[in-house]
Parts: sequence; C-alpha cells; structure tokens
Amino acid sequence: MDVDKSTLHLIKLSVGSASVEGLADWQESRRAHWQAVEGRAIARHVTRMMPRRGDEILAGGGSIYWVIKGFVQARQRILAFEPAPGSGGRPSCAILLDDTLVRTAPRAYRPFQGWRYLSPEDAPSDLLPSSDGQDDALPPHLAAELAELGLL
Repeated sequence: MDVDKSTLHLIKLSVGSASVEGLADWQESRRAHWQAVEGRAIARHVTRMMPRRGDEILAGGGSIYWVIKGFVQARQRILAFEPAPGSGGRPSCAILLDDTLVRTAPRAYRPFQGWRYLSPEDAPSDLLPSSDGQDDALPPHLAAELAELGLL
C-alpha cells in the first residue's frame, strides 16, 4: 500500500547495509538487544537531532526511507520519536519504527550525512509484491534506469 502523498517523511542512509535483507537482519539483531535492555523489542534508529517537524510526520503516518548502496530501496513507517541517551552522554533521539520494511521503486540518491526531510512528492512509490510470493526485485541500478525510461 502506498503512503499518503501529502505526508512528510524522513530519508536516511543505511550505512553498512548491502541490501534490504541486510538492513532487516541488522534490525532483528538490535531488537534482541533492546528486548534485553528495556523489555521491548522495537525497531529503532538513534540519531542526534530530534526532528522539529516530527508532529507533521507522525500526524500523517510518515515513513523513513532507506538509501542502500546509493538507491532508495525501502521504507518503514515511523511510530514515534523519543529522547534517548546518545554517545558520550549527550541527548539523542530514537526514531521508533514499524517492523515491516516495504520495498520501494529504487531511486538513485546521493550520499549525505544524518537524515533529511523528504517531501511527499519526492517519495518513491511502493513496489507491489509478486503474485507467487517470490522476490523478483531487479538490481536497484537496473530498476532505476527502467523507471527513468517509464518502463517500470
């Protein structure tokens, strides 16, 4: 299901992830950590800055779009923003995420630091699952080229 085209989102590099599956595996291992530490196994990304427009993101059911290997490839719905302890004791923000990673139409995206706001009109569409349940995902660079040609 595509997201509402009037909703504000975040976009973030998934540093160290080689694929959507790699991001999912990493988040699963972190869920186990958080279950042991605080008794709740919820996906999260900890960042230094609390989004000033967080209320807008939450009100519209915004997502965080993940850039993996130079392409936006997936998104996760943002559930909440919470204060969190950061490295060196400085305050940080935990972005709490839905467990489901939704594949998106791949779109090339240049490297950047931190997170950025992503306007609704710039958010890539969700990919539809295949009818046989198999993962027929094209390599991101090929899917991006086909999308630019209007063939995907």
